[in-house]
Amino acid sequence: MVTPLIEGSPEAGAQQARAALSRLRAEVAKVVVGQDAVVTGMVIALLARGHVLLEGVPGVAKTLLIRTLSAALDLDFKRVQFTPDLMPGDVTGSLIFDARSAEFQFREGPVFTNLLLADEINRTPPKTQASLLEVMEERQVSVEGSSRPLPDPFLVAATQNPIEYEGTYPLPEAQLDRFLLKLTVPLPTRDEELGVLRAHHNGFDPRKLREAGVQPVATAADLALGRAAVQRVAVADGVLAYIVDLCRATRVSPSLELGASPRGATALLAAAKAWAWLTGRDYVTPDDVKALARPTLRHRVRLRSEAELEGVTTDNVLESVLATVPTPR
Repeated sequence: MVTPLIEGSPEAGAQQARAALSRLRAEVAKVVVGQDAVVTGMVIALLARGHVLLEGVPGVAKTLLIRTLSAALDLDFKRVQFTPDLMPGDVTGSLIFDARSAEFQFREGPVFTNLLLADEINRTPPKTQASLLEVMEERQVSVEGSSRPLPDPFLVAATQNPIEYEGTYPLPEAQLDRFLLKLTVPLPTRDEELGVLRAHHNGFDPRKLREAGVQPVATAADLALGRAAVQRVAVADGVLAYIVDLCRATRVSPSLELGASPRGATALLAAAKAWAWLTGRDYVTPDDVKALARPTLRHRVRLRSEAELEGVTTDNVLESVLATVPTPR
């Protein structure tokens, strides 16, 4: 159950918010097993006001994970299946003529929610993909000169299938850069998969989360307190320089034709601050930066074709960068 917010100092409220958000892992694990790291990444993105790109093969419970997370946070959730014939208005909303009033009325699209699952975002043409750019960056929808703000909090979780590229439209770098994190959703271990089968054998219905025992353990108010606390997290000049040096190293890597931009550096800073706060500290360490470097930067860099042919991955390159850039003491 969600407990009332503590009256008093910001620190007291922040501690309670941290405890509430920490309970999310256990709550989501009631129906989704083996995805603690992905759940943590989603919480980091919510605290940093970012968006998440989820990559995993079909059937690893990406949709169920987001639905369960929204239920545990008591947030609104909507899902859009991106298809080749999806139009921008199907995502953001459009003006509809009302015959009774003889006026055009705005009908809200599915982006007017807290958690939006953009399922298989690379299956829709660039025109529709671009409809999310303003939504993700400005958190508003502009139609006929009028801007309509989206609910707060707001997060886009977009999914991609890493093994099927026929009939897809790869996201351009400018849009990939809008995602704070790119998280890999792994296949479960043998024991975890056995647990999934036992749950389904015993009558688990993924459409009935309340019956599975999922309850709200945190709220939008906890996220607001957490965001305020994250802003107060201290970062030493040496750690700031370390973030800059990591990003600059990607720009001169012989395996990359595109390195991380300054936006990548600010994203790494925001993610590291959120992770530091979640782990109970009010300052960022170099280890926080290292922990978030791969999910924050892997989609912001692009391999050279010859490196790709040799089997090199972006994570391999980032591991090399982390190993060669001096770590501040």
